[in-house]
Amino acid sequence: MKFEPPHDLRGRTLLVGICGGIAAYKCAGVVSALRQAGADVHVIMTDAAQRFVTPLTFQALSNNPVHTDMFGEGTAWEIAHIGLVRKTDALVVLGATANTLAKLAYGIADNLLTTCVLATRKPVLVAAAMNTQMLDASATQENLRTLQERGVLFVEPGSGFLACGETGEGRLANEHDILSAIELVVRRAHELEGERVLITSGPTREFIDPSRFLSNPSSGLMGLALATEARGRGAQVTVVSGPTSLRAPADVTVVSVTTAREMHAAVMEHLPGTALFIGAAAVADFRPAEYSDTKIKKSGAGRTLVLEPNPDIIADVSAHRPPGCFVAGFAAETDEIERRAREKLTAKRLDCVVVNRIDIGGGAFGARDNEVTILWGSDGREAVTRAPKSVVAAALLDRIQQLRRHA
Repeated sequence: MKFEPPHDLRGRTLLVGICGGIAAYKCAGVVSALRQAGADVHVIMTDAAQRFVTPLTFQALSNNPVHTDMFGEGTAWEIAHIGLVRKTDALVVLGATANTLAKLAYGIADNLLTTCVLATRKPVLVAAAMNTQMLDASATQENLRTLQERGVLFVEPGSGFLACGETGEGRLANEHDILSAIELVVRRAHELEGERVLITSGPTREFIDPSRFLSNPSSGLMGLALATEARGRGAQVTVVSGPTSLRAPADVTVVSVTTAREMHAAVMEHLPGTALFIGAAAVADFRPAEYSDTKIKKSGAGRTLVLEPNPDIIADVSAHRPPGCFVAGFAAETDEIERRAREKLTAKRLDCVVVNRIDIGGGAFGARDNEVTILWGSDGREAVTRAPKSVVAAALLDRIQQLRRHA
């Protein structure tokens, strides 16, 4: 009987970094399993990792040369870290130590592994391994959170007996969980390949005069997280963004706008050929009926501000969507949030709507994390617990892909 490995990574190229902890010896088994699953595995070892396991071990298991020196590979045209990251489907960091996590969080590139992580635009999956106290330290937890917010994916450490003689969390995750996570990451990296995704993000501003405008506290973080996630899944991403201080990834097209009418025009211009539209912007529903070219001077008398409605971007997208285009909207509510979101879902004929509660003072806007509920159909519902917006974005795109497959 022909042996069939439990995991299938045939035709995939993986760049695997090995860090300097006692878990390095377990990483040898993971590399062996990856090769058995059909992957073309290229290993990078830090100097500290080589104190635990020799490069020859990983060369034999991967059937490829092991990379250890940032200056020992490549040519003037293709230096090592650029050449390695260009040909890989995903970059996996095994046995990530507290030191390596700190370097990745702060963008320190002082060895070949950290340089490759900084240089890659491919998915990065990290499996950490360290002493429980080091894992629980506030600095390490903050570094983990920082990386997670940037879209780095993690395999949770296991719990049990540690090399230091203590028992607790910090063991390298088991081989099956690591390979399953790698399969998921690689599959996600290609699931939107060749498709166009259009996302609105941030606030809009409606000027009363040259020095005053109506707006909201939206930061654009959710839209950026969605753009980063969609790009990571292989999509061609365009973001129509209101005024924010955020910088989008280099390979995401950004169309900057200010007002709701400008956003509407830009969206309708870029809508043809779009496979997925996500309306994550906090668009002003109204604008001043009159605009003053000069600053309105303060006077003792009160003033009446007359408003008129802005165009309904998400409704117009839904009505004029290209064939097969999936339309997802956002709803920020203060009360009866699911009832009101379902009304929006039905009235505007959306494929799904993502609703979150606005706290007093607009606390949902600008926060680093979010808690949302995804609604679809007559009774479809998925609650996404509070998490960094990058995690929420991944959950939303997972649900959208499931709905698209069953449409």
